Amino acid sequence: MMVREWNPRTASSAEIASLLDTLNAVLAADLPQDPPWRDSSMREYLSEVMPGERRISWVAQEDDAPDGTPGAIVGHVHVLLLGGIGVLEVLVHPAVRRTGLGRDLVRVAARRVWDEGFQSIGVEVVGDTPAVAFYESLGFTRDYVETRSVLDLRTVDWPALTEMAAEVGAGYRVEFWPGGPPDELIEAYARAKAEVRDSDDVELRPSSYDPDRLRDSLATLHRRGMKPYIVLALHEQTGDVAGLTEVVVPAQHPTRADQYDTIVVLDHRGYGIDRAIKARMLLELRSAEPQLVEVQTWNAQDNESMLKVNAELGYRPDRDWCEYGVDVAELVHRLDSHR
Repeated sequence: MMVREWNPRTASSAEIASLLDTLNAVLAADLPQDPPWRDSSMREYLSEVMPGERRISWVAQEDDAPDGTPGAIVGHVHVLLLGGIGVLEVLVHPAVRRTGLGRDLVRVAARRVWDEGFQSIGVEVVGDTPAVAFYESLGFTRDYVETRSVLDLRTVDWPALTEMAAEVGAGYRVEFWPGGPPDELIEAYARAKAEVRDSDDVELRPSSYDPDRLRDSLATLHRRGMKPYIVLALHEQTGDVAGLTEVVVPAQHPTRADQYDTIVVLDHRGYGIDRAIKARMLLELRSAEPQLVEVQTWNAQDNESMLKVNAELGYRPDRDWCEYGVDVAELVHRLDSHR
């Protein structure tokens, strides 16, 4: 078996398919309730990044068969270099776990992050999976914990949801924008996101607070095969964006959508905006994405108001989603000393 640097832009279709097989084997073992991923736009998902960011990937591939058939990809690591951190993601097929392959993949990625001059590595780790013990054994420490909740749309009380969507204070107008907000609202949209970034931002899944950066973010989502849907609450007197909620439907798992930011600007809280815009979003998705079965969302455990809204909409807590971090120099030293 060999580990080699790998470029998804130029990889063969067979390699993309083999990597997808490993991803789905990992999901089946660790997150059996999650839907399997599909090959739709997988190449774009793996290769497209925001301007100013870089993703570097490696694969672990079994030896070729005697007849020359390429060996299967049984491991994958990529690191996304953004800001001052390298964000790591590692996949190891369950059939070859506990062979040292995971450590080898982390080692090659950590060495590159160090060579690139970055000082820290972060990784998202799903609670109650083998990844927790794996990363802790490498010296990663837990920095932040969110709770993932999942809404099964087949259990939603749609008449009640319709009432919730209408329960917004006087003086506000709720609008639905598939694909992203119109350009004339981008600056107001970015201002709303910037106002709450200090309290709501999650480092490893950053939001975009600058108008141009927000445009780039929306364009990158589309290139990756991920369709954004936006619901805005507009303050009619000023035209300001008082609240927003974002859901993305990925081509790679189109039966389960991902909730992104939900924000209500401080001056506009207390008018029922948060529940109304999230309810409106679900109503719109019901017709816009008829194949959709579930929506998943992540919330800080101390965000009681949003957890309450999600519970009223029918979301059920699933499991912890943790951010871990480590100093790159310490990680490289630890991995090299145990070779």
